[in-house]
Order: sequence, then C-alpha cells, then structure tokens
Amino acid sequence: MDYQGILKQYWGYDHFRGIQEDIINSIGSGKDTLGLMPTGGGKSVTFQVPALAQPGLCLVITPLIALMKDQVRNLRDRGIKAVAIYSGMTREEIVIALENCIFGDYKFLYISPERLDSEIFQIKLRSMKVCMITVDESHCISQWGYDFRPAYLKISDIRKLLPGIPVLALTATATPEVVKDIQQRLGFEKENVFRMSFERSNLAYIVRRTENKADELLHILKSVNGSAIVYTRNRKKTKEIALLLNQNDITATFYHAGLSNELKDQRQKDWVSGTCRVMVATNAFGMGIDKPDVRLVLHADFPD
Repeated sequence: MDYQGILKQYWGYDHFRGIQEDIINSIGSGKDTLGLMPTGGGKSVTFQVPALAQPGLCLVITPLIALMKDQVRNLRDRGIKAVAIYSGMTREEIVIALENCIFGDYKFLYISPERLDSEIFQIKLRSMKVCMITVDESHCISQWGYDFRPAYLKISDIRKLLPGIPVLALTATATPEVVKDIQQRLGFEKENVFRMSFERSNLAYIVRRTENKADELLHILKSVNGSAIVYTRNRKKTKEIALLLNQNDITATFYHAGLSNELKDQRQKDWVSGTCRVMVATNAFGMGIDKPDVRLVLHADFPD
C-alpha cells in the first residue's frame, strides 16, 4: 500500500503535513535522514507510515518511558502490533517482548537507549528482521546539546549489528553544530536534513517586568484559564512555587530530576489528566510531553 493509503487507513487523514512526506520518501528509499520538526509537528507519522509500508520491524529508540507507553497504546488501538522495553520490567517480561519481535510479526519495538547494550537485547536483535531504526530526541546524542545522554552513543554500535539498515533521526531542538554532530555520531553516509518551520502563529511571547514575581505569577495564572507549566532554574524553587500556588487555590505539583521515577510518572499523570492544573518544574520536564490544552508556559527565572 502507498504512504497516502496507510495514512488514510490508520490515521484517517487525507494529506500529510509540512515536511512529513519528504521525510517519509527519504527514509523509505533507504537514506539516513534527519528531521527537524517542532513539537506537535507530527513526528511519529514520519516513521510509523514508512515502517508499515514495508516488511520487517522498526526499532524506535527514545528516552521517554511515558511517551513509549503512550505510542505503543495508540498503535495497538489502531490494530498495529507494538511493544516497549524499559527499566522496571522483569527479565522474563523482556525476553517475552523480544521473542514476540522475532516470531510474532510485530511492527514496532520501542526501547530506551540504556537498554541497547544489554546482552539479551543484542543476542535477540541478531534474529530480528529490522527494516529501519528511528532515533527520537536525537539531540541527546550530541555533547553540544543541552540534554546530552551518554547512552545514545551506543546507537552507533547497534548500527554495526544492522548493516545497511537506514536511520531516521528526529528532534525539535538542534543548533547547526548539533545538527552536524547528530549525523556524524549516528554514522550517516551523507548529510541529509529536512527542516520544518518552527514559526507558530498561535503562540505569543511576552516579557513582564515586575518587582514582585510571586504576585505577578498568581495574577497571570488567575487571569488565564487552562493547563500551565512554570519553569524555574533550581529544584528547591519548584517546591516553593508549587506550595505558593496551592496556598492560593491553584492546584499545582512539582517535578525535577531528583525525584524517583515512580514519583515523576505519577506527577506527570496527575498533570496530564488535569488532576492538577500547574506543573512547576526544572528543564528536566518537557521533552516528549503531549498535552493539547496547555495555555501558559511561564519562566519564573531566565531560561538557560
């Protein structure tokens, strides 16, 4: 089936958006491809459609467990076989998931970069018929980026186990030097970049000068309805601001890298579900968050 037909059958859309089709044609023809797309630009379609158009399994490397679970659930709801491997699973669960990818006609295997060098994964990978590799949040491979994750460097080893299999790298944030670095570190045969416009006509950027940040914060949050994120530069302030908001009848929770995975998951769920309205966080929060009703993003401090 052609790409357009797959889009219509599984997603119900008649047309691709922006550079989606260009990226799909590029990776579909076997070329290593880097796609720069803003949040909400429809990144997942750029690897899910070409993977469904050919036999074999698409390996999706992403650091975000919540996003993995979400995408696997969405694919299964559409009748597409998908599975995820992430920290917290038992060895038995991992073995069953990997065996399903070898024998069970699965289309998508989502895996966190930290799992790539596990012996069990590398042994089982050799028996899988992989058609393409997708690297989500690919800026994490670059030491020039703001969110460098050493585990991403293992991806080049995986490529050696899968010679001739093309890579699609995706990110919403990359400077020119990071763009170059991503392609070098992933071993692209030649540079091949597609850029989508990051201009968003529905967004407004406003700088407020104030003597009293706390009062201004409360004023803004009480003036604009809907879900919100408040960013601050240190962990202590996330807790302090969340407390201030709750004391003023604005439901809030806080999030930073020092919390346990269970607590982070729970707080993200509470915010996504609307149980609490405001997430106060450091920049540890934000990557891969998909919530359609966010109406405010406030920086209590100058962002990095």
